[in-house]
Amino acid sequence: MTVGNVTTPGLIAGLLGTAQRDLLLVWKRPGDVLNPLFFFAMVCTLFPLAVGPSVEQLEFAGPGVLWVAALLAMLLSLNSLFLSDFEDGSLEQLLLSPQPLVLLALGKTFAHWLTSGLPLVILSPLLAVAFRMPGETIGVLMATLALGTISLSLLGSVGAALTVGLHRGTALLSLLTLPLAMPVLIFGARTVSLAASGDLYSMGIYALAAYAVGALSLAPFATAAALRISNE
Repeated sequence: MTVGNVTTPGLIAGLLGTAQRDLLLVWKRPGDVLNPLFFFAMVCTLFPLAVGPSVEQLEFAGPGVLWVAALLAMLLSLNSLFLSDFEDGSLEQLLLSPQPLVLLALGKTFAHWLTSGLPLVILSPLLAVAFRMPGETIGVLMATLALGTISLSLLGSVGAALTVGLHRGTALLSLLTLPLAMPVLIFGARTVSLAASGDLYSMGIYALAAYAVGALSLAPFATAAALRISNE
């Protein structure tokens, strides 16, 4: 299959090459990964200290606290998605590349999830113990966070592309992303709460998966269009 002058293997190589480049840059700037993780850990650790050792309160508030902390941690990392490329001129090279901008944007979003969303998923079981979550509920928490953070990275890439280079772009990015992220937060926290109470929770998993598929289908195209608008 050929798109323009680029074959399918070339398209895949462009996507993976963009993701690999961002992963190497993050390796040289570990603070981009550690800062959201520290924020996530601090919020989830301090909350049990504030409300006290009551098991009922911790079990009731745990899903919401973990999900809100994860959402805010993802928002902290979104501003840097295209900012370094804008500052060093790499963004213009992406726009002029023979590779489809949609795939390049998807590659950068995939790298962002690997360095921001996936670490939150891996860290979440350790923090869930502080809220007295049983093993099955922790598994549901990890599944919902995995699907939810994928959606948040995809949705956030659109806002990051629109606000790249703008003064006080971080605040505007949050305002653009939060309304789209509310369904993810509601379904994620509610699904974990249902699992903790022993109720049927599979519909929440399906809803998060459907939302992730919808974001994957539409967000890369919106991100590419937003990057072209921001560069004009």
